[in-house]
Amino acid sequence: MAGYDPYAGHYAHLPGTTPPPQPHPVHSLAQPQPYDDRADPLLSQPPQDPFATPSYQLRDEPTWPNPAATGDLADGPGHHHHQGGTFVGGVGAGTSLYPGGGRGQYHPYDNHQQNMSYDYLQNQQPQQGPGGGGGGTYDDDQAPLLSHGQQQGGPLGWSTSGPAPGQADPSLQLPGGFDPTQQGPYGPPPPQPSPGFGGPAGPGFGGQQGPQQGYDDDAVVRYGRIPQRQPRRYKTVKRVQLYHGNLVLDCQVPPKLLERCPRKDDREFTHMRYTAATCDPDEFLNEQYALRQILYQTPRRTELFIVLTMYNEDEVLFCRTMHGVMKNIQHLCERNRSKIWGADGWKKVVVCVVSDGRAKINARTLSVLAAMGVYQDGVAKNVVAGKPVTAHIYEYTTQISIDPELKFKSAERGIVPVQIIFCLKEKNAKKINSHRWFFNAFGPILQPNVCILLDVGTQPGPTSLYKLWKVFDLNSNVGGACGEIVALKGKYFRNLINPIVAAQNFEYKMSNILDKPLESVFGYITVLPGAFSAYRYIALQNNAQGEGPLKEYFKGETLHHSVDADLWTKNMYLAEDRILCWELVAKRGSAWVLHYQRSAYAVTDVPDRVPDLIAQRRRWLNGSFFAGIHSTYHFGYIYRSDHSFMRKLWLHVELFYQTYNMLFAWFSLGNWYIIMYILTTSMEDASFGLKGIHYFNRVVQYYYVALLLCCFILALGNRPQGSHGFYLIIIISFALIMVYMLVAAGVITYYSVVNAKDAIEANGGKFSIGDVFTNTTFRNIVISLLSTYALYLISSLIFFDPAHMITSFFQYLLFSPAMTNCIMVYAFSNLQDVTWGNRPEEKPSTDLGIAPVKGDGVDVAVPSTDQDINAAYDDAVHVLANKPPPEVKTVLLAWTLTNGGLVAGILSTSAGSSVTSTQSNVYMAFLLYSVAGLAAIRFLGSTFYSIVWVFAR
Repeated sequence: MAGYDPYAGHYAHLPGTTPPPQPHPVHSLAQPQPYDDRADPLLSQPPQDPFATPSYQLRDEPTWPNPAATGDLADGPGHHHHQGGTFVGGVGAGTSLYPGGGRGQYHPYDNHQQNMSYDYLQNQQPQQGPGGGGGGTYDDDQAPLLSHGQQQGGPLGWSTSGPAPGQADPSLQLPGGFDPTQQGPYGPPPPQPSPGFGGPAGPGFGGQQGPQQGYDDDAVVRYGRIPQRQPRRYKTVKRVQLYHGNLVLDCQVPPKLLERCPRKDDREFTHMRYTAATCDPDEFLNEQYALRQILYQTPRRTELFIVLTMYNEDEVLFCRTMHGVMKNIQHLCERNRSKIWGADGWKKVVVCVVSDGRAKINARTLSVLAAMGVYQDGVAKNVVAGKPVTAHIYEYTTQISIDPELKFKSAERGIVPVQIIFCLKEKNAKKINSHRWFFNAFGPILQPNVCILLDVGTQPGPTSLYKLWKVFDLNSNVGGACGEIVALKGKYFRNLINPIVAAQNFEYKMSNILDKPLESVFGYITVLPGAFSAYRYIALQNNAQGEGPLKEYFKGETLHHSVDADLWTKNMYLAEDRILCWELVAKRGSAWVLHYQRSAYAVTDVPDRVPDLIAQRRRWLNGSFFAGIHSTYHFGYIYRSDHSFMRKLWLHVELFYQTYNMLFAWFSLGNWYIIMYILTTSMEDASFGLKGIHYFNRVVQYYYVALLLCCFILALGNRPQGSHGFYLIIIISFALIMVYMLVAAGVITYYSVVNAKDAIEANGGKFSIGDVFTNTTFRNIVISLLSTYALYLISSLIFFDPAHMITSFFQYLLFSPAMTNCIMVYAFSNLQDVTWGNRPEEKPSTDLGIAPVKGDGVDVAVPSTDQDINAAYDDAVHVLANKPPPEVKTVLLAWTLTNGGLVAGILSTSAGSSVTSTQSNVYMAFLLYSVAGLAAIRFLGSTFYSIVWVFAR
């Protein structure tokens, strides 16, 4: 029995069936053959490939297979060389160890710098091609691949001879219809109808006779889902061969798409490759899956591997990120004087889009991918060979980019081809699982140099990806890098009208101006944001014992559902990117550092509603707090690394700095109340002449406490989405109190200076400017606050980016009390919530089973054997034997009691003493000068970074 091969144009013998009585003659393979990946999944017998054997050799000089067993390698197509590596095919006449007739193989662990070889096993037996012969010659511009042989007769037991397949089975159905009277399954050349998904006047989707006059791609905007076709016309049946047990299909892209593209000859532009993965990401390579980049006759070196993680973002957010990435790749190809990049630089870049859940993806986003040629509906399957599909992988080199306004851009706008891998996961398994597909499934096959992580919705600057890559190119010890995250301000800065967005804009800017440069100078950045960061691939790899950064990073995937993990660890892995940064710097026997690249930036949208902000910051605060404790507790890991003495010394300095920051943040709840109480009470001085201010201050102080209690009540019993109005009232109230505190600081300073002036003049002295700075109140309040804000302004001017000081500074001041009193209270009150807070949990609706009705009863499945019943009982006893973790109660109580104790200790007064006692003034001065001191340290680090950055350019 034989099965029809729609790509090869003949009936091919299937394994386990009776072969044709006459074998095909051998087809000569004297010349190197171009890549034909359409033959990969459709050979009559599973061919051998680099993944068929787990063993490989890495050495400087190649060792060739035995010519007696594999043919003449000196002249055969399996003998290829290229700069930086050796590709060994070992295919002689009449044999084919890999589809396409002796394609050279690429060593998956080649570092692209020294000569490598990837050899087949010496005792490997050659596999015959379809019909018993060798691989055939194929030209993209000519007819499909045909093997030479004689017709055996009968619709099920024959193959064809010569370039024409002869008479085919009239009952056979092919995509788009197949007329057996035509010449071959693809029919004659145009202008006859084309098969597949439509063409000019062809079947399938329908078409038209070429482009219409006046057709403007930029004016085309379509809405809604992809139109569905009738099954009898849209779905066709064809038999394909499993490739090593894996379903791999080459699907012709719509001819309408190719009409927009300047390149139409190579198969990577004319066909989309679909792979149904039925394994875990960690087993992707072992299950002998492959990607297009290593299947070319000269496998492509991947210099830059970019991942775009996606959940249910709409088409505008996706196009914003994808179009930004394609503009960056266009910039790489425009760097003609570069040794790495240039006109063909796009061949060294692979973009991987990983969508978290097939049922969750936005339908319009899927339409964008289909319009780019990356996705085709009706190709994917749920089950292959009895195994459920875990991910649907689509590979295509697109020449179309769609901007956020949904306008098509192509080569006339400078768009270059982009290699895209679209991994559509069958189930929603969270973002960290998407990264596991990227690093553990695709990474070992492509072996990239630099990996860049992007979230869909984050748009990189037009040259940002190159600037991030350049950091790794210039510094061999850099293991990770990040750029600036810029809040999306909208057209004419209209988003800054929202004070929540404006406050976040100021926070982002000052973090990128003061915090990131200081940490970059030390060599350890506490967090490289997952929305826009880059890593050196080899720096992330685990050691021979399986220990390393990636192992620790991916612990968080299953940790949240583990019964054994405590809440301390679960909250720590809410900030898994912080764990990855720490493990990378402290990696055993290595000396990797992290770097901040200020000239690389990416724009992202920030929460514009209070509930969304609280949910986001709950995860950030809990994750960063526990991850910070983790890195501090395990600081000894630095000693097992290979960092220099000076680097370790600077890391010790950073440790003390981070520890002090952590303690300061811990007591921020009490410190805010202490500052408010001292400032408001200080205005009650009789010399100020403010009558009745005492009663107003008491109202403000009690109102502050009432607001704080409301924060605890709302945090312990409600979701932010259900208490939007209450939180909005609380945030506005804290903002008004902040205004009153600023007014109080000004009033106190003014009357303190006036009183000092009157006292000096009453004693016959003369008041001078120097006397102002000797005044204790003026020095503690004005100098400390002004120095802090002045450092903000000066550092922003040094970075040539002071706009946020004008547009967002005041909103940040008003919002700062709510950041502590609302968001920190909610975060510490919800330590048991270890979800990301922005995605609903996927709960199966039939997890308890179904009881179908049959007659007067139902069929139920219940445990019946003693073994099953005892197992369930043992599980229940085991749960009761282990006490639940007490972290929620302990941390929240410890935080509340320590802050309350601080307030009581500072504001407690003995009989007859005033609240404005010496200890209160001293503590307030300590707080204000601590803030100024921390800002000064960050300013020095930022200045030093700027100096180094200028000279490095």
